[in-house]
Amino acid sequence: MQLTAPATSSTTTDNNNAAVKPTGRRDADGMAVASFILGLVGLLVLNVFLGPIAIALAGVALWRGTARRGRAFLGLGLGIADLLVLVAFMQLDSTVSWSF
Repeated sequence: MQLTAPATSSTTTDNNNAAVKPTGRRDADGMAVASFILGLVGLLVLNVFLGPIAIALAGVALWRGTARRGRAFLGLGLGIADLLVLVAFMQLDSTVSWSF
């Protein structure tokens, strides 16, 4: 007894004959979008945590071959920008955290 059927091509079809992306590609696309959103939010709050997470998610999404490469590169750039903003404000305040 086999729980899952082996994939025969890069796309499979469901009962409605609509093309469905493989799970790995959908996960990579989701990671690319998540890295973009976390990098964007990280510019304002919790950049010490959200910046590295955005960088890691973008790297994994690119490694897995996401179809949303632009979004992954934006997430990577925003994650790096999060860390640069943190360093800039740390230099101005001479503290590990910053506030307005």
